[in-house]
Amino acid sequence: MTDFTTVQLEKDPRGFATLWLNRPDKNNAFNAEMIRELILAIDAIGADKSLRFLLLRGRGKHFSAGADLAWMQASAKLDYNANLNDARELAELMYNLNGLKIPTLAVVQGAAFGGAVGLVSCCDMAIGADDALFSLSEVRIGLAPAVISPFVVQALGERAARRYALTAERFSGSCACELGLLAEAYPAAELDAQVEAWVNNLLLNSPQAMQASKDLLREVACGVLSPNLRRYTENAIARIRVSPEGQEGLNAFLEKRTPAWQEPQA
Repeated sequence: MTDFTTVQLEKDPRGFATLWLNRPDKNNAFNAEMIRELILAIDAIGADKSLRFLLLRGRGKHFSAGADLAWMQASAKLDYNANLNDARELAELMYNLNGLKIPTLAVVQGAAFGGAVGLVSCCDMAIGADDALFSLSEVRIGLAPAVISPFVVQALGERAARRYALTAERFSGSCACELGLLAEAYPAAELDAQVEAWVNNLLLNSPQAMQASKDLLREVACGVLSPNLRRYTENAIARIRVSPEGQEGLNAFLEKRTPAWQEPQA
C-alpha cells in the first residue's frame, strides 16, 4: 500500500490491514511527520472498502514512547497559534482513528506512554503483553493529556483516568486489562500467536455486521464526542503549552533537571 517514512501500511490478502508505527530506533515516538502520515494512512484505510478490520501495532520493542523529544523541544518555542495548529492535527488523528467504520484492534508491547495511550483508547479493542507499561505521563513535564482525554475517559472510566492522569504512575499490561483498557493481556512470548487468534476470530464475522454493530454502539454510547469538546481540548493543550508551567516542565525535561513548579495560588 502507500509508502510512508514513519509508518507502514500493510494489506493482508485475507482482507485486513496492519498499520505499523515505524520508528523503532526512536521507540516509535511520534512527531509532526508521524502524525500527518498516520492521518493519511487512516484516510487510505477508510477509503478502502475491501478492508474488514485494522490492526494498529508498533515495530520493535515498544508500541510507542509518546511524543518525540525533538518535537517537544520545537513545540516549546512555538507561540499559542502554532501550538493550536499542532493540537488540531493530533486531534484529527485521534478523531479519525476513533471514527473509522471498520473494527480496530491495537496490539501493545513495551511502552505506551502519553499520546500512545490515546491511540490505544481510540481503537475498538486492544490486547497486549502482560509486562507492557502504560503511563499518562504529561503532568510530569507540566502538560495535560488534553486532546486524548475524551478517549482515555471512555476507555478507562473517569475514576481510573483521574488517577493515572494526575499521578502519572505507570501501570502494567495486566493492570490495563483489569481497568478495561486492554481486552486481554498475554505473556510477551505468546503475543504474536494471540494476535493471529484474534485475526482468525474477526475473519469469521460478517464485515457489514461488524460495521453496523460499531455504528449502533457509537450511537447509543453515553458521552457523545462533540465539536465543542474537541475545540475545548485543542485550546486546552495549546494554552498549557505556552503557560509558565508548561514552559518550565518542557525546559526541565529537556535539561534533565527537576522542574521548579509554581506553588498553587490560594
